[in-house]
Amino acid sequence: MSDAPERPQWKTLDRDLNRISQLELATAYVSRPLVAPGIALVFIVLAGVGAAVFLGSAPTNFVVVAAAAFGAYMALNIGANDVANNMGPAVGANALTMGGAIVIAALAESAGALLAGGDVVSTISKGIIDPSGVSSAEIFIWAMMAALISSALWVNLATWVGAPVSTTHSVVGGVMGAGIAAAGFGAVNWPTMSKIAASWVISPVLGGVIAAAFLAFIKAKIIYQDDKIAAARRWVPVLVGIMAGAFATYLALKGLKKIVKIDLEIALLIGATVGGLSYVITAPLIKRQSEGMENRNKSLKALFALPLVISATLLSFAHGANDVANAVGPLAAIVHTAQFGDIAAKVTIPTWVMVIGAFGISFGLFLFGPKLIRMVGSQITKLNPMRAYCVSLSAAITVIVASWLGLPVSSTHIAVGAVFGVGFFREWHMERRLKRTSASRPAEKRIAPEERRRRKLVRRSHFMTIVAAWVITVPAAALLSGCVFLVLSAIAL
Repeated sequence: MSDAPERPQWKTLDRDLNRISQLELATAYVSRPLVAPGIALVFIVLAGVGAAVFLGSAPTNFVVVAAAAFGAYMALNIGANDVANNMGPAVGANALTMGGAIVIAALAESAGALLAGGDVVSTISKGIIDPSGVSSAEIFIWAMMAALISSALWVNLATWVGAPVSTTHSVVGGVMGAGIAAAGFGAVNWPTMSKIAASWVISPVLGGVIAAAFLAFIKAKIIYQDDKIAAARRWVPVLVGIMAGAFATYLALKGLKKIVKIDLEIALLIGATVGGLSYVITAPLIKRQSEGMENRNKSLKALFALPLVISATLLSFAHGANDVANAVGPLAAIVHTAQFGDIAAKVTIPTWVMVIGAFGISFGLFLFGPKLIRMVGSQITKLNPMRAYCVSLSAAITVIVASWLGLPVSSTHIAVGAVFGVGFFREWHMERRLKRTSASRPAEKRIAPEERRRRKLVRRSHFMTIVAAWVITVPAAALLSGCVFLVLSAIAL
């Protein structure tokens, strides 16, 4: 009887505890989306504080600190958007988990930026603005600041929408818009801009055609052979040799600028040597790995998985070496102009600026990268290791061809264009097989046009979104940069 009065008290306590636990769950659910932006904000603040400590009591300290913070913001957006192009196909093909892809990409991008990133970068991003047209160093600083802010905001918006865009083109648009606002239309090198505009079409088309050609080769020589394993033993080492040679040439051209300057002929010779050695090493390994495998496509996927992972890693290293310098170019220009008071066409990138770029890319990839990795890897078209391998191989070869032709191309456009190329080739190939089947068996039921449209292997909604984002990247970043420059100049000048 003595326990009876206590029961209502225990019930009340249980109800209160249940309400508290529900409140904690609701709080955790609401706050979870804020964790990544919070960590990103801490990194941006630390970049600014680190710049202040490193530079000491310089007279233009505040401007450089602000530029370092915006440079960190830009680096975060590169990691969130640009790196997905390298790792997306490997994740979509299930050759890598999302966590494994993020770790490998973060290490490879950082190593590429810090070990092989260019010592010198063009302050006016590929020569699109004439520095002599800018009247003073102070105006130049604010123009570069506007370019940095606008390009970062545009890439951030594109990531939020789910469209992989070119970071380099965003910076080009930002520099052009700020240059026009600061010095007029005459300051723009329009022939160079026309080449960049042409690359909007050339990059994805060339990447798509090369990827489709390799996929057609793999289907004809390996997948549709009666003895798939024997065909794989013959041709997979050849494809690995081509991949190794292509990446050796790519890295010699783009990734070793900090160590030694290599022209295209020497780079091709290096690539041929590395490709031949890779074939000699790979042939017995593939033969040993394929022993006891069943004669079906699942076995082929296993043979292509490791080369795909290696190619994705090399793409990330080359991207870190090549594109990070372009992205931190405006920050390097601001630091140089603030310290020395002159406007230089090319400047040396301080080590601490490259550190901000390298670590920012890693944080951006870790915090925000999975969205675009899934988009590129699985939401445009379905990829397996063979198709994804064609995408990675196409990215390296297209850059080499573009360098030979002297065309400014975007690694983003190439990689995503290669994904589209693989998807559209599969659609064309499926349509051709359906026509052959219909011709040989006319009595069978034909597929209705509505069902045929539903079976398209490339998602048209993503295709239109990405193409639209590519087309408007430069003008949108330019317009945004011009507006930001006018605001900054009204405040500071």
